[in-house]
Amino acid sequence: MNAFSFPPVLPPAGASALRSEIRGFIAEHVPRNDAARRTNCWAVPDAAFSRALGAAGFIGMTWPVEYGGQGRSVLDRYIVQEELLAAGAPVGMHWIADRQTGTLLLRFGTEAQRRRYLPGMARGEVFACIGMSEPNSGSDLASVRTRAERTDGGWRVSGQKVWTTNAHHAAVMVTLVRSAAGSQRQEGLTQLLIDLASPGVTIRPIRDMTGGHDFNEVFLDDVFVPDGMMLGEEGSGWHQVTAELALERSGPERYLSSYTLLAEFVRVVGPSADPAVAGVIGRAVAELWTLRQMSMSVIARLHAGEEPGTEAAIVKDLGNLFEQEMPRAILAALPADIDLTGETDLARMLALLLQMAPSFSLRGGTREILRGIISRALGLR
Repeated sequence: MNAFSFPPVLPPAGASALRSEIRGFIAEHVPRNDAARRTNCWAVPDAAFSRALGAAGFIGMTWPVEYGGQGRSVLDRYIVQEELLAAGAPVGMHWIADRQTGTLLLRFGTEAQRRRYLPGMARGEVFACIGMSEPNSGSDLASVRTRAERTDGGWRVSGQKVWTTNAHHAAVMVTLVRSAAGSQRQEGLTQLLIDLASPGVTIRPIRDMTGGHDFNEVFLDDVFVPDGMMLGEEGSGWHQVTAELALERSGPERYLSSYTLLAEFVRVVGPSADPAVAGVIGRAVAELWTLRQMSMSVIARLHAGEEPGTEAAIVKDLGNLFEQEMPRAILAALPADIDLTGETDLARMLALLLQMAPSFSLRGGTREILRGIISRALGLR
């Protein structure tokens, strides 16, 4: 038996029409005048854009109509996501809710939870964040120390989450907690839906070296969480979070964060680039296309009810390598005297990504964690 597999996926029927539709929406709603906002755009929040996208039916596309979705296929959604990312659309506000929180609610949530959150998420009005990582734990989720203790009518939660993307905009945080006293590692973990307006919740910004603010620390000080806000079954948190991470690690954002830079580089050098520059472009496009096929394959397998965790880890690891190497490769292909403080789109995109790209291998699991998953699948450890 193969340790991993990426079966080929064919485009869905009507793919060209859908691609034209979302491109028309983008042309109407995404301005082209801010190069920085078009770079790593899935971390760029814009509530008005999310509402417009939701009103057009492009959020929660695969969710049932009764919850505000469109009942479309995962590959239809994939087409929309890659077009948004390739155009540099500011999708950061709703990205997590659309990518994984909605799917988790459909798979593990109660009917009341679905009715409470999904329609607002599909409208681009209700946003979510993920409470996984903790201080001093890195990507080792099995070392979770945030405690949830039973009390009348629910739980009392105390602890701290870190690197929590979008917490300052989110209404709810899907939170991994240790619900069984004395439990170790993967045992005794549960997921709770924590209303971030609850007493005892404190959110503090973590600003990156470019001045950006999408990360946060979230402090939970004896926060009451009602019984109805437990997601899935008590003690099943590890299984559920593993499914969630496969969704997080395998999407097109894992190889398209630097795409706008590549597109701008191709535009600037034009069709008569010298052979060395053409070689940089050719290699990047070949890798991009390969990653796209792998990513689509994982998404299709997830939709079929499979759990391709190893494949998702491979896509994430290779995608991050691609995203991180591209700015350096483009810088090396440009004249040595290029002014990275200049105001051209190429200079602004390149300067931003050279600063940000090293962090891409942290989000969604560090490279060491991912390669540990892959090596176990290969029987190497």
